[in-house]
This record gives sequence, C-alpha cells and structure tokens, in this order.
Amino acid sequence: MTSIEGTVLDFKRLDLLATGDSAIHRLDARAKVLVTLVFIVSVISFNRYELTPLLPFFIFPLVMVAQGNLPPGYMLQKVAVVIPFALFVGIMNPLFDREIMWQAGSIGISGGWISCISIIVRAVLTVGAALVLVGVSGFPAICRALERLGVPQAFAVQLHFLYRYIFVLTDEGSRAARARELRSFGTSSLSMKSYSSLVSHLLLKTWQRAERIHMAMLARGFNGEFHARRHAHFGRAEFLYLFGWSSLFLAMRLGNPSQRIGSYITGIFS
Repeated sequence: MTSIEGTVLDFKRLDLLATGDSAIHRLDARAKVLVTLVFIVSVISFNRYELTPLLPFFIFPLVMVAQGNLPPGYMLQKVAVVIPFALFVGIMNPLFDREIMWQAGSIGISGGWISCISIIVRAVLTVGAALVLVGVSGFPAICRALERLGVPQAFAVQLHFLYRYIFVLTDEGSRAARARELRSFGTSSLSMKSYSSLVSHLLLKTWQRAERIHMAMLARGFNGEFHARRHAHFGRAEFLYLFGWSSLFLAMRLGNPSQRIGSYITGIFS
C-alpha cells in the first residue's frame, strides 16, 4: 500500500507541475493535446523494423521538459516504469523472428531484436509525451480540451471523475490497510478470505464516499461542467505551436533525418 500511495503522490506532483507559469503552460490545452496526438500517431505509424527513424522524435519530449521547467530526473523515473511492460510485450519476438537484418561486424542482429527494441523506444516516446502533456497542462485541462475538441461531454466528465476517484480509492485503501496492520500485530501474510473481505469492504466504502462527494457537488450546483481556473483561447501562439511541431513531425515521418545525418558524417570521415 505504501507503493500505491507513493504512485498517487506522483500523480499529485504532476498536477502541481501543471500550475507553472512558463510559455508552454500558458498555451491553450487544445493545441498541446493536438500536438501530442500528432506525435503519437507519427511514432506508432513506423514499421516494426524501423528503429533509427524514431530517434529524432526524442527532441519533442526533451524540448518540452526544458521549456516547461519540468524536473528531468522525475520524468525519467516515471517513463522508466513502462520499460518492463514494453519488454514483456516484445521479448518473444527474437524467438520467432530470427532473420538477420543488420550486421555489426561478425555479429548479426535479427529482426526480432530490432522489433523488440523498437517497441521499447515507441513506449518510451509515447508515454513520455503523455506525461509531459499532463505535466504542462494538468489532467482537468486535458479533459476540458478534449470536450472543446468535440469529444462527448459525458466521456470527458467520466474521464475526469475516473482520474479524481483514483485518489479516493487510494485514500480508502490506505486506511483499510493501516487498520489491518494494526489488528494483525505486524503480520504481513494475508489469506485469500481476508483479502477478498478487505477488497469488498474497500469497494463498498469507496462507492459510498463517491456518492457523498457527488451529492455534495450537486448541492453546490454541479451541472456536468468543470470550470477552469485559467481561461485560454486558441490564438496566434497556439497556431504557431501546432503548425511548427506538426510540420516537424511530418518531415521526420516522411524523411529519415538520422540516416541522412549518418550518411553525411560517414562521407566526411571516409
């Protein structure tokens, strides 16, 4: 439960980072959402054997971290969490795809290893871009931006509630775990019967607390719309931001800057 509480505190830290006052923070969240979507689509549209064309795309999260004054170590730590899951997805590729596609001296690298590394790189890029988006916008602002971009209001509100109720669930879970530890005299083992009882009580208490929160919101005039603390508009800066990054992503997707740079450097030293 301690690890879960730490994870939730990390989510809260992302919300705190989103209250910054940099030029990226002041942009309309719609522009940042659209740029992130274009980035993700560009990254995942590459062939599974294409690895070097993905490397120039690291410029986007790196520039965003620098301009948004986000802590690099913290962001790297959060992105590193997804690497084991991506490795689990692609770890079987070298067993089924053994065709040699790249020769490094006497060592041949199969297509399975290339596709496995490509999966990890794509996961790092996409998750990193999503975390940067939350860090410079905030999850509530992203939900409002999705709604203003045409996403049904019911879906945006449910997404917002899902994010907020994570904290409710964790709060109730930490209380239940603490109470169990106090009553078990430090025993760490938990039987299946005790575990099922703990989970069922946790769900019931969380449901009841969520209903109380909803009733309190209705009593305060909630009508399905969340009001923003910062009212932004889609202006010239947002258009330049969207056009500039989208043009760069399109150029990197259609061309191969890493190959051209490598050929140029090889030509110099040859």
